[in-house]
Amino acid sequence: MQESPENEHSTSLKRDLRDPVLNSLSGVQRILMNSTERSILTINSGSSSIKFSIYRMGSAAERVVRGSLERIGLESGHFRVQDSAGRVLAEAQREMPDHETALEQLFEWLNSNGAARSLTAIGHRIVHGGPEYSEPQRITQRVIERLQELISFAPEHLPHQVKAIEIATRRHPDLPQVACFDTAFHHGMPAVSRYFPLPRALRAEGLVRYGFHGLSYSYILGELAREAGGAAATGRIVIAHLGNGCSMAAVKNGKSVDTTMGFTPTGGLVMGTRSGDLDPGLVLHLLEARGIDTAALRHLLNRESGLIGVSQISSDMQDLLRHEAANAQAAEAIALFCYQAKKFLAAMAAALGGLDTLVFTAGIGENAPSIRERICEGLEFFGIRVDRERNRGGEAVISAAGSPVTVRVMRTDEEIMLARLTNAVLNQAK
Repeated sequence: MQESPENEHSTSLKRDLRDPVLNSLSGVQRILMNSTERSILTINSGSSSIKFSIYRMGSAAERVVRGSLERIGLESGHFRVQDSAGRVLAEAQREMPDHETALEQLFEWLNSNGAARSLTAIGHRIVHGGPEYSEPQRITQRVIERLQELISFAPEHLPHQVKAIEIATRRHPDLPQVACFDTAFHHGMPAVSRYFPLPRALRAEGLVRYGFHGLSYSYILGELAREAGGAAATGRIVIAHLGNGCSMAAVKNGKSVDTTMGFTPTGGLVMGTRSGDLDPGLVLHLLEARGIDTAALRHLLNRESGLIGVSQISSDMQDLLRHEAANAQAAEAIALFCYQAKKFLAAMAAALGGLDTLVFTAGIGENAPSIRERICEGLEFFGIRVDRERNRGGEAVISAAGSPVTVRVMRTDEEIMLARLTNAVLNQAK
């Protein structure tokens, strides 16, 4: 596969990344270069970070490399790559003022190690598919143009994700790319769950509830079927994806029935830096009485609200838990988070007409037992009873013996879903 010509900025980056640590792919490179199986690069571009992996697609997806570019737009960005055993292949502080610079560094590293030559395809997480896309799509110029038209639906995420596609296309114009949409999982939600009480003409313009974190929910459902059997995976399930971004999904018969996020990933539960649901009149007040412009309002709701807004300390739950005993604002942020999660959990259970399984996943859901415990506390009337020792011991099933609702903690993996979906699209094309 031919690479497009490098520009001056790219050449500078190449010089920067030529050092022994950043070029130590060792056995990983041999695995990729000698393999006859597909090698798929996955790119998960967020608002301030990019996660990536390389998978070898044999009888199952095998992750060979995983990495991240963190703190994009902040001082001293962080670039890190590990192999499948967790050994660090590359780690460096890098200036990453924007996503374009970060992505150029990623591709420069792949090229300098020869890993790019082994790639068969690239799979991208795309946060919003709008009303049109309910399945992963081979990326064409038409798809790129449609995504650009959808940027106003998710302005915090889509610009970076479209940029990732454009840079990959410039670097490797002959390499197939696939868009995997976070909204697709919820595409078949019942009409009563999808529609806002707004004039019908706005509904026709696509102003409906979409829901997000679909790649995570799809992965959890598959793992639940594998671990607990088909009956559990087709029962009444609430999946709580609690990370820097937070949402819950009500799932029945393997399908999304309702979810907490709506038109954008800003709605629903309180999150790390996002507000979650607000009274629309409050937003109008900020616009009219305070004179705040739309750009500043977007920044306020997406970057300065949520846990960081309430605590004024951190958007990270582990940081807040460390400060909780001594800092009233940290304690208030935690209490608000758990209270809202409890309310939304009850609402999702009501939408299902009962509850068989509750799954906690993502950064907070997987790693904060005290938060799981606080969310479930007082929900015994729903049949939710958590065993404190199991919960704090990090067991996979944390519900008490004999509890009507099985409560599980499961590690999610959006990147492997990107690889699987991309592989499936390539198979369809073949």
